[in-house]
Amino acid sequence: MAVKIRLKRMGKIRTPFYRIVVADSRTKRDGRVIEEIGTYNPKADPSVISVDSERAQYWLGVGAQPSEPVAVLLKLTGDWQKFRGESAPAEMLVAEPRRDKSDIFNEALKDSQNEPKSGAVTKKRSTRKPRAADEVVADAAPAEQVPAAEEPKPEEPEEPKPEEPAGDTPAEPSDPAEPSDPAELSDPAEPSDPADQPKNEA
Repeated sequence: MAVKIRLKRMGKIRTPFYRIVVADSRTKRDGRVIEEIGTYNPKADPSVISVDSERAQYWLGVGAQPSEPVAVLLKLTGDWQKFRGESAPAEMLVAEPRRDKSDIFNEALKDSQNEPKSGAVTKKRSTRKPRAADEVVADAAPAEQVPAAEEPKPEEPEEPKPEEPAGDTPAEPSDPAEPSDPAELSDPAEPSDPADQPKNEA
């Protein structure tokens, strides 16, 4: 039976989490395992690798072959170099330990006690846009210059004109530019009176 040290995928879609397992090479990827010797979380920053070094050394000693991804992980943790008798690699990056919630709360409580006791510090924002002083002056000046006479007046009904007698006064033309004489309406180049026309002598 060929024994392999490989990764078993866990977690959700797009958030993989792996267990480093010792399994028979003929079983499926997420199938039955002989032993779990560590975990690997690639989504954390920096990624978290935890391996039980004693068990990894045992399985490597009895002939278990690591897969390529597991071999890289074992080189990062230093277990592969320890098995081969090589020098230890550089130390791995370790995430900073998380702060306890009670510590965060106590720190915020101390900060709140140092704040001034007099009302709100922030100003309320007005809903209107702030206007520049020049715009205010420019808007005020035209308002004063506008006379009150420009206001539209309501239309008054027209009073009927008294009728004029037809025979006493001649009717004035409505437009003085228009000629009232029918003779003036014709083209001045052509005389309307046949006596005024020049005679053709042939």
